[in-house]
Amino acid sequence: MTKIIITGSKGRMGQALISSAKSFREIEVVAQIDKGDDLGGVIGKGDVVVDFSAHSVTPAVAELCARHHKPLVIGTTGHTDTDKFEITKVVASIPVVWASNFSTGVNTLFWLTRKVAEILGPNFDLEVVEMHHRLKRDAPSGTAKTLAEILADVRKLQLDKVARYGRAGIVGERTQSEIGIHSVRGGDVVGDHTVIFANTGERVELTHKASSRDTFANGALRAAVWVVKQKPGLYDMQDVLGLK
Repeated sequence: MTKIIITGSKGRMGQALISSAKSFREIEVVAQIDKGDDLGGVIGKGDVVVDFSAHSVTPAVAELCARHHKPLVIGTTGHTDTDKFEITKVVASIPVVWASNFSTGVNTLFWLTRKVAEILGPNFDLEVVEMHHRLKRDAPSGTAKTLAEILADVRKLQLDKVARYGRAGIVGERTQSEIGIHSVRGGDVVGDHTVIFANTGERVELTHKASSRDTFANGALRAAVWVVKQKPGLYDMQDVLGLK
């Protein structure tokens, strides 16, 4: 039995985790932590912490996990460079699964995106479009960033130099190296992501659409069971699913 502590338990993903955990015989949720609660007071009860709180909170959660030698699953997005630096310091002492998206389908999309980019080569224009519910605070989504990072890696480009976040006005012709990233917000959309490979005379599109947060919750719980058996280090969902 894997004993799990959930941080961000009152949020949409936190509630999905609590609900989905009921269908996992090998999982027990031993603590639900949210704003105002003391993670330090209960961390000894769990085998692993699953963090879906907020990007600004995650560094402190990671530091506490490292101090108590508890594996960590990170599902928050929107981290600053400072957040990322602080979080990555703990992987020397504990195993951490850090993923922008825990869906099995989305991680298949990551794998396919890399393969298609490699096959089609440098002559296709690359665009990423994502849509989420009106309450999402960060843009672009962590998943869209990961997709763009995969495309940039295949092209051997630095994403911060070639990313184009939307277009407005007279921006000139599209350059061959740029990677477009576009965010749409509205309604209650759980998460849609499309990668577009466009060339003269043809276009290839890869799309994943999520209709329930359960797909993310199930993946995060799967990662929690997996990570308690791993050595200290930084992992992602591709490692959990054996796609590397």
